[in-house]
Formats: sequence, C-alpha cells, structure tokens
Amino acid sequence: MDISRIEHFVGRKWDEEIVPQLVEYIRIPNKSPMFDKDWAAHGHMDAAVELMTTWARAQDVPGMQVEVVRLDGRTPLIFIDIPASADAGTGDDCILLYGHLDKQPEMTGWDDDLGPWTPVIKGDRLYGRGGADDGYAIYGSLTSILALREQGIPHARCVVMIEACEESGSYDLPAYVDHLAPRIGKPSLVVCLDSGCGNYEQLWCTTSLRGLAGGNLTVKVLDEGVHSGDASGIVPSSFRILRQLLSRIEDEKTGRILIEGMQVEIPADRLAQAKTCAEVLGTAVYDKFSFLPGMTPMHDELTELVLNRTWRPALSVTGVDGMPPLSSAGNVLRPFTAVKLSLRLPPTLDGKHAGQLLTDTLLRDPPYGAQVSLHLEKDSTGWNAPTLSPWLEQAIDSASQTFFGKPAMYMGEGGTIPFMGMLGEKFPGAQFMITGVLGPQSNAHGPNEFLDIPMGKRVTACVSQVIAAHRNASQRGETTGVAAVAGGHHHGEHGCC
Repeated sequence: MDISRIEHFVGRKWDEEIVPQLVEYIRIPNKSPMFDKDWAAHGHMDAAVELMTTWARAQDVPGMQVEVVRLDGRTPLIFIDIPASADAGTGDDCILLYGHLDKQPEMTGWDDDLGPWTPVIKGDRLYGRGGADDGYAIYGSLTSILALREQGIPHARCVVMIEACEESGSYDLPAYVDHLAPRIGKPSLVVCLDSGCGNYEQLWCTTSLRGLAGGNLTVKVLDEGVHSGDASGIVPSSFRILRQLLSRIEDEKTGRILIEGMQVEIPADRLAQAKTCAEVLGTAVYDKFSFLPGMTPMHDELTELVLNRTWRPALSVTGVDGMPPLSSAGNVLRPFTAVKLSLRLPPTLDGKHAGQLLTDTLLRDPPYGAQVSLHLEKDSTGWNAPTLSPWLEQAIDSASQTFFGKPAMYMGEGGTIPFMGMLGEKFPGAQFMITGVLGPQSNAHGPNEFLDIPMGKRVTACVSQVIAAHRNASQRGETTGVAAVAGGHHHGEHGCC
C-alpha cells in the first residue's frame, strides 16, 4: 500500500466531491420521522436519498449495485453491494459499513451567520445539521474502498447500508435487516462511521454505547387554567408535583439516578480504558463543552467524568409543554405541565426492563391523586463491544499511527446507536470498528454543529487501511468466529440519538 497515494486520493475526493456533496446535503431539512411526522409527504428524505445515490452510482466500481430499498410504511434504505476483488475470495463473508442520512431537528442558538440548513465553511470546518452526523458516512465508506481499488489492493466483498430512521431509534432497521439478510451475508467486520472522537489528533474507536429510556411525562391537575391568586394554596401546582416525581428518579444535588436496578457493575477493561482516556484528554474531557464562566463539571476526578458519560445512567429534560413563554405568561395556575425525559442507561442494562422501571417509578401513588401519564417513546438497550481480535486491534492502531502519527484510543460513548446491538445479535462472530468525526465542540444535535474536514479525511484513510488488513487476516483465517457479543439486544432508540 502506497500511503501517500491513499492520502492524496482521499484528500482529493473529499475536496472535489465529498465536501460539495455535503454542502448540498446540509441544505435538505430531512428530519427524522420522530421530528417530522409528515416526512414522506414533504419529500426531504427522498431528496437526500437521491443526492447520495446519484453520487454513488457515478463512482467507477465494476459490478457495484446501488439500490434504494423501500418497505411499505417505512423510511427508505440505501443498499450498496460491492463485489470482492478477483483474488479476495467469495462466499458469505463480507464487511458491512453502516451510516444514516436522517437528521435531528433545528435547535435554537445558532450563531447569526450559521443555521441548521445553511452550509458554511469556516477554515477546516463545515457547519450545518447532519454533515458529521451522519451525512459523510456513505461518502467516506465508498471512498475508503475506492482508494484501495485505485492501487489495485484487494478487499473483501463490502455492503454499505445507509438508513433513514436512526435519529428516531432505528425502528425501521430490523425489518430491513431481515428483508436483506440473504443479500447481506455474514459480516466478519462491521464498520460504523456514526460515533465520536475525544480529539482530532488520533483515531478513536467506540467500545460501548449507552442505552436510552424516555418519553413524555405529563402531570394534569385541572381541566382549565385558573387565577393563581384564587387557586394557589388550594390546587396543587402541576409543576411542583412534577418536581416531586423527578426526585424519585434523580438526586437533584448530585445527579445520581436513584431507581434501584439502574446501576450496573462496570467491567474492569472499561474502567482501565476510562482511566487512560482521562490521562490522554486531561481537562478536554469537559473543556469541549461551552461552560459559562464560573461553572464546574459534576465531579473533580476526570476518570469519574468519563465513566459518568459512558457507563452510568443520567437524566436530561429535553423539552417542556404546558408553559407559555415569559412574554405571555399571566397570573394563571396552569392545568398541566409536561416534559420530555431522556434517561441514558448503562451499556449492559436491558432497555425494556429499564423502561418498565422508569414507568413504575413515575406512575405509582401520584401525589394528590393528580393525573400522571408517561408516554414511553424509547426503551433501547445499549451495547458493549466484543473483545477486539488481535488482527483488528493491530490494524486499527497501525492505521492511527500511519495517518495521525499517534496510537488509537478506545472509549465508550454516551449516545446510543441501536443498530450495533442488533448487529451483534444477528452476527455474533462479527468484529466492530465504531468510529467517527464528532469531536470537541462539533456539537451534534445542537446549534453550530460542524464537521472537521481534515478529521473526515484521516478517518476515511484509516478505514481504507483496516479494510485492506481485513483481507489479509481473512487469508490467514483470522476473521471468522472470533468473538461473541458482550452487549444487549436491540429495541428502539438512538442516542446517537
């Protein structure tokens, strides 16, 4: 492998094709179905699919099949089948490369010259919703294969799957995997380009993903709003009752989740990895967040912060209803308060069990007999990666040294990618390379989201080298039946959601 040729090919492809493609992709407001119930009628998802498949079909790969698969009532899925090199073997073994094209909603707080659907390039950063999460995945995946073919370097058969429902929990994906199972084969390596990185200075691989339980919690006390001077002291406030219920879940002083059964024992290897990550990142563990002056993180110990983010449950309230804006809030005791709860779960905790624990905790014995309801939208199990096979660990570290000049790093991520647990169940012999470009300040799902273009190039080049190493390991018989999944099963949501 000529490393300089790989770098040149990948760099040119990004500059001349991928970045312009992502600029157009960012303009498309193809929000995930959870955030756009009329997504099919609006046509934005189809526009994104058309943009990506048109580019993919234009690539010079003999025998490549690019197909948009559509099952009734479901979001579309892009399925690309790339045959193995002539001397790279045949059979069911393959590499599965995964990404998604649906997006999170707009979010407020963008800088004046930026916006979710307004692509802006500043230096090495491409701003806008979805470029890094996860529009680049199809382009990076195909480019990593094209870079090998440009040099005549053999590779195994590759299957690329780009879904359109990930930010809503990938609830359409199991049906597609079952539908396409005979065509997928039996992947011995799964590459996912939808994760994060602790810095932009080395390759980062995700070792675990948290699960997610959450939905809409509503507390109703009246049929209509009433004068607060007349009713306060007699009618209990729906907001106060809501506070009581949230205190059943979380210690408001420390953030610790109080529900019995929500904590798990953290494996020794993950504890060691968290310690190493804390040593390498230092204060970047929390500096990457835009803390206000005087604010401090939730713990003094960096390793504890890494573990809080990757292996411990944590609650966020991400939305509220029933409250008028301050400018139009009168002296009214409101009839209800509703909030959207997002409870991150330890990677090895069963999501359905956690969802039931959350439901039971919130709905039992409602204060004052208030009408309390929880519409559970998500109950996803997280994922704990199987132990890396020696060939893959060596390939990942070699790729990081080659293209970054530093060793690869391994760390859990706080979000959820439901596809990983599902793939682990269906293909228990598969190895996983979960990586991505979402580093410090990239702010996925939030305002001013950006993609670091040099990081995208290097990650693409690293994947190319790992694909080549996979073929060599396959020739030695090292890629089959090497591991069993340590994580749980799939049900429901993301977190990359």
